[in-house]
Amino acid sequence: MASEAPSAAEAFEACKPSLVQRAVESGLAQTEMKAVIDALQYQARVIELDRRQPEFVQTFPDYFSKRVNAWRINKGREHYAKHKEFLQKLNNQYGIPPHYLLAFWGLETNYGGYKGKMPVLDSLATLACDPRRTQYFTQELVVALGLMVRESLSPSDMLGSWAGAMGHTQFMPSAYQNYAIDGDGDGTINLWQSEQDALASAANFLSQLGWKPGFRWGREVQLANGFDYALIGRSNKRSVSEWAKLGVSKADGSSLGQADIKGYLVVPSGHTGPKFLVYDNFRTIMRWNNSEFYAIAVGHLADKIAGAVDLVTPLPELPTYSLASIKKLQTFLNENGIDVGRPDGILGPMTREGIRTAQRRNSMTADGFPSKELMDMAGVSTN
Repeated sequence: MASEAPSAAEAFEACKPSLVQRAVESGLAQTEMKAVIDALQYQARVIELDRRQPEFVQTFPDYFSKRVNAWRINKGREHYAKHKEFLQKLNNQYGIPPHYLLAFWGLETNYGGYKGKMPVLDSLATLACDPRRTQYFTQELVVALGLMVRESLSPSDMLGSWAGAMGHTQFMPSAYQNYAIDGDGDGTINLWQSEQDALASAANFLSQLGWKPGFRWGREVQLANGFDYALIGRSNKRSVSEWAKLGVSKADGSSLGQADIKGYLVVPSGHTGPKFLVYDNFRTIMRWNNSEFYAIAVGHLADKIAGAVDLVTPLPELPTYSLASIKKLQTFLNENGIDVGRPDGILGPMTREGIRTAQRRNSMTADGFPSKELMDMAGVSTN
């Protein structure tokens, strides 16, 4: 009679010696590592969250309105007043304007209001012993253990996200190790307790990611009537001067002006919603978090903290798309000779290009957005 497979918790216990070995191989003391790792607990909730797939595709208006709000703007201005001198010092040293650092801080943890409550070492060990991404999380765990030793941290104080992001700025252990710096000059780097350490580390991180001092992230723009939406997207970078000639203006309708700086157009909620001309620093923001929605939210929140106006084009009311409905759309496109790859429910670049092709074929505005008109044509219902 075959024996039962071990439970996840039992498999976790069996995995611990290999984690101790990896930590020791990295130069950490065996006795200390064995004591720490032996005490770690399996976190079933972490695996549940790692496996969770969203049922619906989040729209840009929903994402944006929840993140760029009056509370975050006002709190960001309060923290600017509190840290003004220090933020200016960081700007002088790293070239990152204060309002950007505040925007990252605000989006990541509500300015330290919520830094996560999961035990980081337990979470990382749970993921390291799970087969899905063993190598990555084992390395992050080893780095986190090294940080614990280096900064004299207690495991019970190392709380964060379910995936191991830590502190005011939600750095993964490798980012903590490579980019975190002592901002308050006390000889330690504590991203949980020290706001100055967190802000200085964010400035150093963005600088290392490639931030270009003196340049903005992007801006809201207007597109001329009849604008060719085939020109949107990262593959269509042009200078500001060239965009102006093609009928792109500032959001208030005034001229973009003449400049050699290159950017590309992002239209996150279709042709009825706001449009953005984004520059190299937009891509730098995406190296922090690889999401166009996130990068726009950071950029606009930063602008608002600095006193800019609201978006000129209002956020449109959009139907709710389930992942299943997007899969059906992808299947429809494939069946009509427009290759968008295996249906996965994700509105990636290939799917958006396929949507544009279908829209052009059917005399629709080819903005690459799954409009109700297109979904109806594909026989896909929306909520």
